[in-house]
Amino acid sequence: MAKAKNHPQAPDFEMMEDPWRIFRIMAEFVAGFEELKDIGPAVSIFGSSRIHTAHSYYDAAEKTAELLVKAGYAVITGGGPSIMEAGNKGAAQAGGKSIGLNIDLPFEQKANSYINHLINFHYFFCRKVCFVKYAKAFVIFPGGYGTLDELSESITLIQTQRMDQFPVILYGSKYWKGLLDWFKGPMLHEGCIDLKDLDIIQTADKPEEVVRIIKQFYAKKKKK
Repeated sequence: MAKAKNHPQAPDFEMMEDPWRIFRIMAEFVAGFEELKDIGPAVSIFGSSRIHTAHSYYDAAEKTAELLVKAGYAVITGGGPSIMEAGNKGAAQAGGKSIGLNIDLPFEQKANSYINHLINFHYFFCRKVCFVKYAKAFVIFPGGYGTLDELSESITLIQTQRMDQFPVILYGSKYWKGLLDWFKGPMLHEGCIDLKDLDIIQTADKPEEVVRIIKQFYAKKKKK
């Protein structure tokens, strides 16, 4: 009987994919850090990609970004449409650094035309690190799941002391009331957070309030 031949085993490309993915992740971090290292103090603005340009929240995001630039801050957004576009528009038209951290998505997300520093990301977690690493504050306008993800990321890092506290400002108290009532109600009463954890978040209803909160926070910090 003929002896069976031992054929070389075909490479398992699925197993090879994960180690090679590490290099793409590293490349995204390196590119992001290199592009952002000299931007100076910045504020990240978040919000929906679906709110119409005629909405008052769009106007408020644009005005907020303009005032932030005048206060000496660069503006970072997710680079897409709607609230993100408004943030980039306000920053660019005020002559400031208008940064977009765009994410590759099969729908919705295309970089807006008001960005003067564009960085593209494939991985959400690389992008989120850059939002946090270079920001002196988060301003979070009304939005959906993605906006909630970015809010949760920031307050969790502050609560667990993985990063220094900075202003986390929810714009539009009426929009966020239900969420904040839940924080102050069931979440607090069941002991899932401490009373002091509620101090991590502030609300604002005018662009001027946003800038005032940020200025006051860093003025107090400077005195300590």
